[in-house]
Amino acid sequence: MKLAFIGLGTMGKPMALNLHKAGYPLTVYNRNRDKTKDFEGLPSVRIAASPAEAAQQADIVFTMLTDDRAVEEVYLGEQGIVSACVSSAGSKPRIVVDCSTIYTETSQKLAQALAAYGVEMLDAPVTGSEPQAIEGNLTFIVGGKSEIFDQCAPFFNIMGKKAVYMGGSGAGSNTKLANNMLVAANLLALAESLVMIQKAGGDPERFLEVLAGGGGRSGMAEMKGPKMLSRDFSAQFMTQLMHKDLKLANRLAESLQVPVPVLSSVKQVFQTACNSGWGGEDMSAVIKCYEEWTGTVVGQKADN
Repeated sequence: MKLAFIGLGTMGKPMALNLHKAGYPLTVYNRNRDKTKDFEGLPSVRIAASPAEAAQQADIVFTMLTDDRAVEEVYLGEQGIVSACVSSAGSKPRIVVDCSTIYTETSQKLAQALAAYGVEMLDAPVTGSEPQAIEGNLTFIVGGKSEIFDQCAPFFNIMGKKAVYMGGSGAGSNTKLANNMLVAANLLALAESLVMIQKAGGDPERFLEVLAGGGGRSGMAEMKGPKMLSRDFSAQFMTQLMHKDLKLANRLAESLQVPVPVLSSVKQVFQTACNSGWGGEDMSAVIKCYEEWTGTVVGQKADN
């Protein structure tokens, strides 16, 4: 089984490396060639010059890209995946799996474009950020045909700890957007609580211990609480990417006529963080919004 991986950013690179470590022949592509350097010289790895070339070399293609625009360019562009399927002279993949977080209609449009050439597609965005991608502990949220999901399960198990089948085309994308709504709301609740504890003269580090033992515990408290306290805003998942996801979630909610007042407030705070120049930092940087509003820096010792 020959695989291809397109998109070697923060998430894609470790995911592709895990497939390589599992022993599969791999073709990789990234628009910025510098990001392919870690793959140069690896046995059974080829570096393609275009998405089309990568697709022609593989039975199954995985993509992990930034947003809808990047995904559509890789799939529908002049040297895109679909162009490889159109060419009668070259081979084409059997299955394409998109792990990006994009809008549901985009996933469905791409699936239809590939289906016209007999190529199956899964939308399979992931939960987790860079550490989970490196460790192979991601969770895949999958939409598409159930039999295609079953065929790809071994690869999901290499790159992740779990894969959940959600339904037909677009179901994975829908679920990921709902998931990220909750993640972002939890993150802001954590930031608000930490700032309040700090301003009240409490110990934010001990507060995280309290959360770990009660109903307030969450993945955000475990993963982002220490980053907030240590002022480590190096990007594992950028603020601007979460803001992009929240805009997509809001668009989905509007299309379904679902009221989302919490999402609206959360999206506004992420917009403020991006406007303040923190979009390229880890999403834990949203705590700086609350610190500016209150004049309180979390982790800073109070003057006696």
